Amino acid sequence: MIALRLALVVLWVILAGYTALVVLSYGLGLLPIFFGDIAAITWPGQFNLDFLCFLVLSALWTAWRNAFSRVGFFLAIAAFFGGAGFLLPYLLFLTFRESRNPVRVLVGNRNNRR
Repeated sequence: MIALRLALVVLWVILAGYTALVVLSYGLGLLPIFFGDIAAITWPGQFNLDFLCFLVLSALWTAWRNAFSRVGFFLAIAAFFGGAGFLLPYLLFLTFRESRNPVRVLVGNRNNRR
């Protein structure tokens, strides 16, 4: 669990630093570029569409993990728009809250029902 936590922190620091450099250089105009690349049907667009699928999957998992509760829906929105910038610290938080139990980190507090 220590290795996972360290990886989550290192990845978030790298992502935050890289994002800060991009924002300083190019501003916050991500969406027109992101969807423009998808519309152009190019390799950057394919990568963006693939990433968009991961964002949807991350949001769905976050909502499901929180039993589609009100909090779960707000967290799902954060997961969709925040990407790894949200998911990395969220997973780090869960490793502490769920007492280092990887199953509970992934599925939450669920009864084993068939």
